[in-house]
Order: sequence, then C-alpha cells, then structure tokens
Amino acid sequence: MNAKSSRARRRVAWGITGCGDKLRETYDVMKGVNDAHIDRLEIEVFLSRAGEQVARYYKLLGGLKKSFGRVWVERDANTPFLAGRLQLGEFEFMLIAPATSNTVAKLAYGIADTMLTNGAIQALKASVPVYIMPSDFQEGKTITELPDGGGLKLRVRKEDAENVRKIATMEGIYAFEEPGEIREIFRKLFGSYKDNEIRGY
Repeated sequence: MNAKSSRARRRVAWGITGCGDKLRETYDVMKGVNDAHIDRLEIEVFLSRAGEQVARYYKLLGGLKKSFGRVWVERDANTPFLAGRLQLGEFEFMLIAPATSNTVAKLAYGIADTMLTNGAIQALKASVPVYIMPSDFQEGKTITELPDGGGLKLRVRKEDAENVRKIATMEGIYAFEEPGEIREIFRKLFGSYKDNEIRGY
C-alpha cells in the first residue's frame, strides 16, 4: 500500500476496558469489519491497563496485535495521547466495547482519570462521536463468559443500569447492547454497501 492510499484510510479508535463479557464476540466482529475494509479503514486499539490483563486472560492479546495495525496500552490518563488525537480530529469516532460499569459510571459523572474516560470526554468536547457498549446494560440477571468458556451468573445492579441510561442521554454518546450492532456503526461510516462488500462480516 502506498502512502497516498494509506492517508485515505478512515481511522477509528477502539477502546477496550477490563471487561471480559462479550469480548470474544466483539473481537470477532471488529476483525471481520477490519478485514472487509482493510484498504480504507485503520482501527487503532487502545487497551486500559485492566483491558490488557483481560485480553491476556481471554487469549486475545496476540490476535489483537496481529489483526490490527496499532495496539496501545494505557500508562496514565494522557499516555498514549489518545485525548489529544481525538481533539485534533484524527479519528472518525471512538468506540468503547465492551465497557465496564466503572468506565460507564465515570463518564456519567464526568470523571476523566483514565486514558479511555479522558479520551471519550475530550472527544465529546471536539464533537467526535463516542459509541459505547456497556457490560451492564439492563438491570437483572445475566451470564458472562469466563476465559475457559464457562458461564458466570451475575446481577446487573439498578445503579449501573441507571448510569447507562444517563450516558445514553448525553449529546454525542451512543450506547448499544450487542456486538453485532457494531456492524451498523461502520455501515453508517462507509455509507451504502453492495452485497459482496459486506459478505463475511
């Protein structure tokens, strides 16, 4: 690929928090999107410190590094400098998927003390869309997948579900529930598709 075609690629920031729920499904969808549009899309991966640990537990860290051009790991709220790059318009949008209840709570109350929450809040200030897939979307019982493939029953608290509803009302934030919905986000980015352009993902 020459320099001119590389510059023409659309760039997206994908943030991964310390949440294992639906992480494998999200990875599969993102890899499919990336593979389908490798000539016009560049997805940069931004892992929180907990996100890196969880990616290791689920044996996805190697796949992330192999499948996506750049994979960054949080050192502090400003390193790597995701927030500044979002403000400068280097990315079409920011995607945080999956997002822990901790990350959602911080965004709900404007706390920007991590790389991903700082990036999201600065993106909103620069009118860059932020798409978030919270792990605790609706109050009630849920089953999350463990690294060994087993299931763990958990309760989504009322307070966590309320934080999801709160961020969903914020201008520029779009909250969604399932990894499959990511495909539609990219369809909007690239406009209409021919059938053969979406085959495989």
